[in-house]
Amino acid sequence: MSEASPMPFTRPALKLTHAGALVMLAAAVARANELGVPQNITIVDEGGNLLAFVRMDGARLLSRETSLSKAITAASHRQPSARLNPADEIKLSLAAGQRLTNLEGGLPILLDGTCVGGIGVGSGTGAQDVEVARAGLAAIGAQDQTP
Repeated sequence: MSEASPMPFTRPALKLTHAGALVMLAAAVARANELGVPQNITIVDEGGNLLAFVRMDGARLLSRETSLSKAITAASHRQPSARLNPADEIKLSLAAGQRLTNLEGGLPILLDGTCVGGIGVGSGTGAQDVEVARAGLAAIGAQDQTP
């Protein structure tokens, strides 16, 4: 292959950096504090790999797991976790090592139309979890798919 021709087996990729994940995390924590609701907040990359996590003082212990599942679901399906079809949830969750859920609070991180990860929040009501996740998206100018 000549140096002038592009590699046919690669493509450019937009990636969420750890610095971006930390900006999101800080904004989400700030919103949770404003709401007075301690949260578990998880941010993953497009492959579901952990980039940032915090369990705020007072957040529910088991919501740590649901926040991760919400983030992975949003990243892998490129849509809010609540949009996962309930009829498919159990089958998909079993196939994915029990890492998928249709609980509210997981949002994909979309930059310029590309999914670069997911944010999952758990320990409040579904609406509170979504609100905190949206604050994380807004901090980096990510697109929001929630109504």
